Amino acid sequence: MFMRIAFLGVILMTFSSCATITRGSKDTLVIDSTPQSATVELSNGMSCLSTPCVFQLPRSSEIGVTVSKKRCDSVKTNVTHHTSTAGSVALASNLIFGGIIGLAVDIFTGASQELIPNPVQIKLQCK
Repeated sequence: MFMRIAFLGVILMTFSSCATITRGSKDTLVIDSTPQSATVELSNGMSCLSTPCVFQLPRSSEIGVTVSKKRCDSVKTNVTHHTSTAGSVALASNLIFGGIIGLAVDIFTGASQELIPNPVQIKLQCK
């Protein structure tokens, strides 16, 4: 009987935090503009000198994006997050196999989330 309980415990520990393990807590955010070679500044202090740009951000980020280029009007937009389809599947798996601990870890780390919009496509109005 003890061996069965120990085996079940090992199985539950193996499947806990499925989204955190399979997806990670960071997402790749791609920002591009038309015309390209624009500067990107994020509200968290990160920046890029020439679009297209790629940033690694926590999946649960709420961030402002400013895209600018000489002789063009700057554009500001926001990037937010929502529960992705893959994240929903992982959360359901955690509830079934990993229990409340695995579910809590995935929610706390944001592993079930994804950034939206992604990629960010900006059309600059140039003079």
